[in-house]
Amino acid sequence: MIVFAFIRATCTRLNTRSHALNKLFKSVSMCKELKTRVLRLPALSSDELMSQPEWADILNSTVQALKAGQVVAVPTDTIYGLACVAQNSDAIRRVYDIKGRSGDKPLAICVGEIQDIYRFCKVSVKEELLRDLLPGPVTLVLERSATLNGDLNPFTKLIGVRIPDHLFMRRLCQMCSEPLALTSANVSAHNSTLAVHEFEDLWPSLSVVVDGGPIGDKSRLGSTVVDLSVCGRYHIIRPGCALTATVQVLEGKYGLLENSVNQ
Repeated sequence: MIVFAFIRATCTRLNTRSHALNKLFKSVSMCKELKTRVLRLPALSSDELMSQPEWADILNSTVQALKAGQVVAVPTDTIYGLACVAQNSDAIRRVYDIKGRSGDKPLAICVGEIQDIYRFCKVSVKEELLRDLLPGPVTLVLERSATLNGDLNPFTKLIGVRIPDHLFMRRLCQMCSEPLALTSANVSAHNSTLAVHEFEDLWPSLSVVVDGGPIGDKSRLGSTVVDLSVCGRYHIIRPGCALTATVQVLEGKYGLLENSVNQ
């Protein structure tokens, strides 16, 4: 009887301790999740958005998070993305950790204006070509300039650069006054995402999730990635969602020749 009483008392203490620990872990988990702010963009036209205080508040909150070295989730014109300030090495490492991404896979950068490309890239094509493709669902791969953070893709002299055709993203880049490192909002090797609930498992690792609603392009292909680092040539790295239109511009209007192998 004494033995049974001892076992019963011990089990009771263990159950109580286990319950307390579970409650503590649940509390810590909830605190982590509560740090993530999910901010819903109003479903309005571009002109209407610009006059909405809520629009400005979401932009300001996202800019503050980025400048504090945090990683945020954002809508683009193709898929949802994870973004951080490209010049912040710690933030870049966080992006790789969140995605479980191999360190030898590059991140692209996102800027707000065509002229910003010249700050961070060595451009070997006409500016008119840039303007024909951007803003849009295209990533242009160019030789990087020394201005760009050396810890971003240190294994290559090239960098992919985007200007999404998305009002929020363009304004966000303009307000940050720095390039944003940008990659898809998903665990590596998983499908790209078209709505914020599809990457809900990543939310606790993010400071801000900007919910722009479902993205219209259902292909999940992401942007067309084209290497323009060789003068007079182009090489398609990823067909993406705008391949035909991009090739028509490169070949039909500017007479670029395709490189069958990336140089």
